[in-house]
Amino acid sequence: MLALRVSPLLIAKTFEAVKIPTSIRTTVVCAAKGPRPRYPRVWKTNRRIGTISKAAKLVKSIKELSNVKEEVYGALDSYVAWELEFPLITVKKALKTLEDQREWKRVIQITKWMLSKGQGRTMGSYFTLLNALAEDDRLDEAEEFWTKLLMQYMESLPSKFFDKMISIYHKRDMHEKMFEIFADMEELGIRPRISVVAMIGNVFKELGMLDKYKKLHMKYPPPKWEYRFIKGKRIKVKVQGQPNQLNRYREKHESIESSSDLNEDDTSQEISDMVDEQFEKDADDTLMESLQIPDDS
Repeated sequence: MLALRVSPLLIAKTFEAVKIPTSIRTTVVCAAKGPRPRYPRVWKTNRRIGTISKAAKLVKSIKELSNVKEEVYGALDSYVAWELEFPLITVKKALKTLEDQREWKRVIQITKWMLSKGQGRTMGSYFTLLNALAEDDRLDEAEEFWTKLLMQYMESLPSKFFDKMISIYHKRDMHEKMFEIFADMEELGIRPRISVVAMIGNVFKELGMLDKYKKLHMKYPPPKWEYRFIKGKRIKVKVQGQPNQLNRYREKHESIESSSDLNEDDTSQEISDMVDEQFEKDADDTLMESLQIPDDS
């Protein structure tokens, strides 16, 4: 009898010659014609509508309407009618776009509509509405809204609301109301920013209240530390040059009080000019820093 034996080396070479396709998902093996490519389905599309496109569409549709409240609210209701959840992100982006375009009436309408739906009840939405009312010269509504916020969120209201109201009154030369807001800040223990101290100090100087002017700057001196955003992180940085200027100011102030032969009007004017120059510089730096940081609240 004859025995046929196959060597293991020949079996290994046979398996190497057979190549199995690795991309099984992209090919389908047919019985008659072999592998064929898998084409995308007709009902599928690669186009995706994100929140940016939706916000742009919302802005475009709202700007074409009139200022009638019922018409605007009806368009907004029809926009969110088929949404499973309220498109809060889309509305927020639309509000940001309208703020950049200074469409304050539309910002007020959309914000009030959103709040009437029980959505977006955050400090950022409240600040957007307050700012829009002030920019649209609707001061009575802004004051009424501010009073409601102060009564409801007295101890948890952020300091930027107080700063905003002080700047609103400062632009309109409403000094008494500025002092009321500043007194509320001191009662609640809120430390004012450098720009607010500079505005209040300028009003004291214009009204001839030099004693209050000096007390204000002695109570709220320039800070030794400040926060800056570096690569998206909030970092505490030491302010250069301000402590030395503060010490020189205090030494000069003490020496002026001790010497009685100097003229009080000239010395107070000189001190006011020096402190004004320093605080205006600090206020400008703070404003420039806030402009570089994108906005939350």
